Amino acid sequence: MNQYPHPIIAREGWPFLIGSIAIALLLSALAGGIIELLSWIVVLFVLQFFRDPARVIPQDAGAVLSPADGRIVAVERTNDPYVQREAIKVSVFMNVFNVHSNRSPVDGTVQQVWYFPGKFVNADLDKASTENERNAVWLKTANGTDITSVQVAGLIARRILCYVKAGDVLARGQRYGFIRFGSRVDVYLPLDANVKVSIGDKVSATTTILAILP
Repeated sequence: MNQYPHPIIAREGWPFLIGSIAIALLLSALAGGIIELLSWIVVLFVLQFFRDPARVIPQDAGAVLSPADGRIVAVERTNDPYVQREAIKVSVFMNVFNVHSNRSPVDGTVQQVWYFPGKFVNADLDKASTENERNAVWLKTANGTDITSVQVAGLIARRILCYVKAGDVLARGQRYGFIRFGSRVDVYLPLDANVKVSIGDKVSATTTILAILP
């Protein structure tokens, strides 16, 4: 599995950043004025979108960490369609101004990874969980608890990146994927998990505790 040794600017953004800077320099030389200004605004947007700062990892026993930055849009009892169980789903919606690096919510071993092609409806909508392009990672903790973390593409997201496979061991807060340009992540928890967030809460990947496992 690829590790991520370069914090601050995600490697997934390097081609976009280099390309946008090259275009901005070209337009600065050829056009100037408002076109030059707009081109450098695009560079700043790309720079902020692909930022990926290091995070402090809580060591609370049983903590399930947020896998993404964003806003809580769902906390509900539902069926986990990947592991086929009743579960609590906590969904984090990411807009284009959030960090889009995805991190493991728990210490665990990857049991299976599923990728599904699909639509690109607004990731803020509940139907995005089952209709949009998505990538699910099933993790099992040392005490046998199942956690499913699902990357879901959004309205303008067109690329889900996942760097893990079955058998990989992840540490809580470890970076395992990225979604480009707006999306959501669904986390399926066991029914006896003590959820610590509510709809509307703003959360940060790794530093926010979504729930405590018994």
